[in-house]
Amino acid sequence: MMTRSLLLMPALVALVAAPAAAHHVGAYVPRDNEVSANFKQLKFSIQARKFDVAARLFETGAIRSAMRAEADRLPAGLEETTRAALVAGDGPRAERGLVVFFAALIRDLALEADRRLADPRESAATRVATGWKLLEAIWRYYNLVDFTVGQYDPKAAVAVRLAFDEAEGYAQGSTAAAGDPAGKNVAPESRRVSARPVAAPAPEKMREPLQRIARTLSGLIETSVTR
Repeated sequence: MMTRSLLLMPALVALVAAPAAAHHVGAYVPRDNEVSANFKQLKFSIQARKFDVAARLFETGAIRSAMRAEADRLPAGLEETTRAALVAGDGPRAERGLVVFFAALIRDLALEADRRLADPRESAATRVATGWKLLEAIWRYYNLVDFTVGQYDPKAAVAVRLAFDEAEGYAQGSTAAAGDPAGKNVAPESRRVSARPVAAPAPEKMREPLQRIARTLSGLIETSVTR
């Protein structure tokens, strides 16, 4: 059993009261928590080239605390290299460090979701509900870095989005799970929360796309840290 991530719990706690209704990728922006809010502060400061501000926000922010708490699950020295990039005014390098951090966090959430979905002790309904909560957490964080991931590795960005769409479709029993994994043939108005399911949720089928997300992000991390 994988070690419980310290970052996973705030994401789940924040989602406990959220409705279980579906949303589609790109149509929903999750509410901020401390980590996502700190990322946005850093991103805006980097874009404005206010690196002294960005360095202070990193020093005292939730992301650095999370990097320290999760150091054994992150590439060696990620906190130090990200901080050094901010101090040196190296925006692209700092952004890459942040992308690696979120990629690792999302990878671990996907692996946790896969583990929970495979648990035979849980009912299908419970597994679907758990899968939804973890998909919400995954999208909370991937939504922040999707654009940057697309700049560094367009294939990885597309792969993550398609896998997320597919997992979401299996969770809600939507058209996306019934022969159109990418949702390409679904009218825009039917890709909202109110879309009528055409198949039963299939928690066991959610596992493969979640595994694909984890594999894709593991590859992205490896490539990013060797550049």
